[in-house]
Amino acid sequence: MGQQGHLLRLDHIGIVVTTLDAGRATLAKLFDIRRWTQEFRDEVNRVYVQFGRDPTGVCYELIAPLAADSPVSAALRKADRILNHVAYITGDLEAARTKLCDAGSLVLDAPKPAVAYGGRRIQFFFTPLQFIVELVEAPDHAHRF
Repeated sequence: MGQQGHLLRLDHIGIVVTTLDAGRATLAKLFDIRRWTQEFRDEVNRVYVQFGRDPTGVCYELIAPLAADSPVSAALRKADRILNHVAYITGDLEAARTKLCDAGSLVLDAPKPAVAYGGRRIQFFFTPLQFIVELVEAPDHAHRF
């Protein structure tokens, strides 16, 4: 991915929480996060999300279930994959997907729109090192705090 359009830029670290309120309170205590985006209700991905930035600039995404059948509900029940994913911005989802797959990552789902990114596509992968990567096809995106 040496070409400018194929570079991946770290966007956020995703953390599964029971509620956005509980997640905000905990991250405020842990990392002094006081700046938050609006809350997003994402019907397609069946989650509530909100982004917070710590004083050093690191961005965290809180992910709470929208309903009992939300994809993050099982993580909460099992207390597994709470530190859920690392997300990268890309200008070319197909090229980034090819790179991750060529490096041994498994595709977890088809690309789908995300409310928090203005309907731009996201896609998740399970890497050979046993962690999840989210690709966000939104090269000019910046969270509003």
